[in-house]
Amino acid sequence: MKHPLLHRPLTIGTLTIVNRLILPPMATNKSKSDGTVTDELCTYYDTVSRGGHFGLIIQEHSYVSPEGKASPNQVSISCDHDIEGLSRITAAVHANGSPIFAQISHAGSAAKPSVTGMAPLGPSAVLHKGALPAQQEGKVMPKVMTKDDITRVIRCFADAAERARLAGYDGVEIHSAHGYMLSQFYSPITNKRTDAYTGSTIEGRTLFQRQIIKAVRERLGSSFPIGIRLGASDYAEGGASIDDLPAATHLFEEAGADMISISGGMCGFNRPGHTEPGYFAELAEAAKKAVTIPVMVAGGIQNGDQAEQVLADGKADCVGIGRAVLKNNDLAARIMAA
Repeated sequence: MKHPLLHRPLTIGTLTIVNRLILPPMATNKSKSDGTVTDELCTYYDTVSRGGHFGLIIQEHSYVSPEGKASPNQVSISCDHDIEGLSRITAAVHANGSPIFAQISHAGSAAKPSVTGMAPLGPSAVLHKGALPAQQEGKVMPKVMTKDDITRVIRCFADAAERARLAGYDGVEIHSAHGYMLSQFYSPITNKRTDAYTGSTIEGRTLFQRQIIKAVRERLGSSFPIGIRLGASDYAEGGASIDDLPAATHLFEEAGADMISISGGMCGFNRPGHTEPGYFAELAEAAKKAVTIPVMVAGGIQNGDQAEQVLADGKADCVGIGRAVLKNNDLAARIMAA
């Protein structure tokens, strides 16, 4: 067996996955304009999950509330009507032998009124600073979120998680990366608040996420796995950095998270100036040293040898390979058969 570490089972909360190769969330824009699931989207997830070669599939981000929609054809998990279509995806993936998580998200100040028909929300009156090109079109100053706004969005995340369970998902991942709402609260670049959610302390920058984790846990109980994808560094002056990780990840574990997936923050899913395999691995390693729950990393990893090396070096507990799979749908089969 060429990749013995990749073949090891891994326990995430109450779920044990058969190997450590993960398909991370990647937006496909294959939903209808109202966010409902299409045949094309179901076919995509059926295709990438065939053979059950991924230990876990994490579906592309789904918006929890209409004003948090990030793109015109993003998947919705914002109303009960969505459950029927989402159930088609989970049924296809389960039939192929893999578990699947829903990634639940709110775009925050990255949302565009041209898409949502509403003013964007954000932690502070700061124009959106995310690096993803689609987030830079038609930037509008966000409305500063009140405590009532925050309470409502927490409830939207909990409602979305409940829909995920009803639709057959095996867990959820809370999206706090890539410059979306929760990433905006985590980044001192966009969080200028001075209340309990202050951008000046780790406790303040993680409070919103921790309240969402606890709300989901209270709603769905101890047996439903909860992950969080963290934009662990902004790679920008005055932004979130690797130094924040030990305290932040410890707080997420303490709040009830079962897994942490490491990615970029306001820099998007890229690390400026770096294209080497596992370019976020140093961040994952810092997180792994601070928690007992599994840590996942993706970013530039394109084959089984690179994924195995990340595990052998102790940088992470599981590895995501995404964009390389888009180019070659049978990549996971070839990796796990080697």
